[in-house]
Amino acid sequence: QVQLVESGGGSVQAGESLRLSCAVSGYTYTRGSLGWFRQAPGQEREGVARMCSDGDTKYADSVKGRFTISRDNAKATLYLQINSLKPEDTAMYYCAANDYKCYSASWALSSVVYGYWGQGTQVTVSS
Repeated sequence: QVQLVESGGGSVQAGESLRLSCAVSGYTYTRGSLGWFRQAPGQEREGVARMCSDGDTKYADSVKGRFTISRDNAKATLYLQINSLKPEDTAMYYCAANDYKCYSASWALSSVVYGYWGQGTQVTVSS
């Protein structure tokens, strides 16, 4: 059973940085992918970054250059470094896992291909 627990969110000023963490258990790192999604009130869940088992990464255009996804297999932790935070980054951030296939193109950041989800960590950015 894959379990995901996010942490690291908070309330920050625009321009500051945060590093989100996701503790991963029960997941096989040899296949599939891990990803970060976010959902603002009244909006659909949006995929922002994913990393496949081979280290391949993909980012949403809206976050390229500011967000960096990484993982530490020894610590069984997935990270999302967020720099130059903007008020529009305010959302609940979720960690997700897909344990069977690394998708590319439009499916890479689609929530429908991820079967395991954490509870989320809130990020609030004020101007």
